[in-house]
Amino acid sequence: MKKQIIIDTDPGHDDALAIMLAVKSDMFDIKAITTVAGNSTIENTTRNARYILNLLEREDIPIYSGAEKQLERELIKAVVHGKSGLEGIDPQNEPRLTNNAIDKIISIIKENPEITIVTLGPLTNIALAIKRNPEIMKKVKEIVIMGGAIKVPGNKNRVAEFNIFVDPEAAETVFNFPIKKIIVPLDACNTIPIKYKEFEQIKNTKIKNPILFMMRPYIENISKFDSGTKAALMYDPLTVYYLINPKAYKLRQYDIKIETKGDLTRGMTVPELRAKERKDYNVKVAEQINAKEFKKDFLAILSRGDKKP
Repeated sequence: MKKQIIIDTDPGHDDALAIMLAVKSDMFDIKAITTVAGNSTIENTTRNARYILNLLEREDIPIYSGAEKQLERELIKAVVHGKSGLEGIDPQNEPRLTNNAIDKIISIIKENPEITIVTLGPLTNIALAIKRNPEIMKKVKEIVIMGGAIKVPGNKNRVAEFNIFVDPEAAETVFNFPIKKIIVPLDACNTIPIKYKEFEQIKNTKIKNPILFMMRPYIENISKFDSGTKAALMYDPLTVYYLINPKAYKLRQYDIKIETKGDLTRGMTVPELRAKERKDYNVKVAEQINAKEFKKDFLAILSRGDKKP
């Protein structure tokens, strides 16, 4: 039986690759893709999600648009994804906003207890669902979160990862909520960049060219605006991959709090590293990921479906 999941996302180049990985793995019953403002506006992130499902010929998967701004703050968009959120492709399809992602998340969980939520963007939608119906949200099996910088520098300020920085109040709500959480932070993701020439190995011609069109500006922008790395950082695909091959991950339990008030430390994921002060673990953190296994599986899965030699 396939694992039932909801993907909450803000596409985003790496979000797009993560959706492709989840769909083409054929391991999941994707009950919905819910969109949130983050890497770009809610119009762009929803438009981009629809573009990806159309490309994959999986428009049967419902898309529900959600929060257009964060709980208490104005949206701060990511620069590495360009104005459309998918620079290089710049989809022109209609976003077809539904504005009901929070209600849909709750109703799907009610009908499918023990479902897994995968979050690839700011945690605004999930926090709003928790606030609206905490009892239903406690039925979630686990939330797998792309977010956080535990022992490495941030990619939005000195200490914070983008998704947590954009809506720290939402992250605080989710991290404090008593359900199982696994986070895939920058610590692990930064160690597995993929170079442009590696994407050229993808054999499925239908998605290969769009991926290459997307990856060129994404890699250029990462090199210019982010880490200086001349490769694509695989934050969101590595989060989905945890559900495909958890044995490739080394997890460690942490007690982590979210900084919501600091001017210099907004969005910091603060671990309790003092053994005597540690009280309760609230998350499991992916500290290491097998890069060889990920790259092999990632390229193999995205290559599926092409009948041509």
